[in-house]
Amino acid sequence: MKGALLLMAAALGMPAWVTQDELRARDQQELVEEFCELDEWSAAGQARMAEILGTLAVVPELDDGDVRKWEKRIEKHWKRAPELEKQSGRHFLYPDAEPAQARGKYIVGGETKRPKGLVIAMHGGGVGSGDAEPMAQGYDSEAKERKLLMIAPEVLEKTERGWTDSGTEEFVLQLIQRALVTWDIDPERVYLSGHSMGGYGSWAIGAHHADWCAGLAPSAGGPTPVMDMTGKMFDLVEGMIPNMRNVRLVVYQSDDDVQVPPEPNQLAAEKIAEARKRWGGYDFEYWEVTGQGHAAPPGGYGALLDKIVESERVVWPDTVVWQPTLAWDHDFYWLHWDEPLRNTIVHAVAKDNVITIETSLVGGKGLGVWLDERLVDLDKPVKVVLNGADVFEGEVAARLDVLVESAVRRDAQYLTAYRIDLD
Repeated sequence: MKGALLLMAAALGMPAWVTQDELRARDQQELVEEFCELDEWSAAGQARMAEILGTLAVVPELDDGDVRKWEKRIEKHWKRAPELEKQSGRHFLYPDAEPAQARGKYIVGGETKRPKGLVIAMHGGGVGSGDAEPMAQGYDSEAKERKLLMIAPEVLEKTERGWTDSGTEEFVLQLIQRALVTWDIDPERVYLSGHSMGGYGSWAIGAHHADWCAGLAPSAGGPTPVMDMTGKMFDLVEGMIPNMRNVRLVVYQSDDDVQVPPEPNQLAAEKIAEARKRWGGYDFEYWEVTGQGHAAPPGGYGALLDKIVESERVVWPDTVVWQPTLAWDHDFYWLHWDEPLRNTIVHAVAKDNVITIETSLVGGKGLGVWLDERLVDLDKPVKVVLNGADVFEGEVAARLDVLVESAVRRDAQYLTAYRIDLD
């Protein structure tokens, strides 16, 4: 994000760089605190973040003690972030003085006292239809039985692909972020599930943000297929299959479902088998039954949750496959890209302090890798090979601007002061 944010700062006429002497006159702690309290979803917040990152770039390298100190301060300020309503029932993330104008409806249920994990339950619908209430009812008791907090959001706009339209995807991510602040939830146990259009939502949002999730369980909803001129299905929309390498995925489908026919999910199973052969990984189960039509799975949604509820998020995997599709999403596991080249497949492997990256297309700006002791030995030189060329080799220093920028994710597992920028 840094490169994109700094470009924005320059465009707005903001001073991006100051000298070390000038910075000493300012309070570094105050800048970091301000950064952590900014709204990263707003244009104004992003612009101010850009200015702060540019200013902090002149801070000398950090030692281990400095890194730990700053990490504690950042995590302390995360706890001050806005919280969700804890009471079971219907709430709005974007309230308004006029109740009829409130947006961002979500329903809280499941285990609300001492949840061990979180399930986002996404409803079905389509153009002009879709309501969180039925999905909340379907998942409430099942989530509670499994010690999961349930949040059932409602799409902001009721369109054919409501879960990835009109800011709804960002809305879902904000719910996850705030839920982790509001309740003492294990961040390694966040699950997405949903039925019909909600199945598509858990496919799409789960693929785009697999690095947030421990498990995905779409029900009677599949990824968007790609057709040829004759109407024959031959592929799936970009950004789905490659991104699933490191997350548990269980897909439920009835073979006689006329509302959501099985062909897209059957093709997805074939594509995942191909991806597993190519890249390894993919903890995938395709659960197809006969005679259920468009109904919930046999045994209800609890039977579906049982297939993912013991899964934990994979953090700092040694292999990442990423096909970015969102211009605003710059990070995926330990990969970073200021201006991602849409639909490029990035295959990155870390082994013996060598990071090898291959991209299916060449372009974009600001490709880089976040580093952590769980990925490499930071006391030794790190080497990066990009598309067959050696592009970096050396020891990597801890930097305050990098650490602060990593805080944008609001994810303690990816809070790091180490990054290699490759261009």
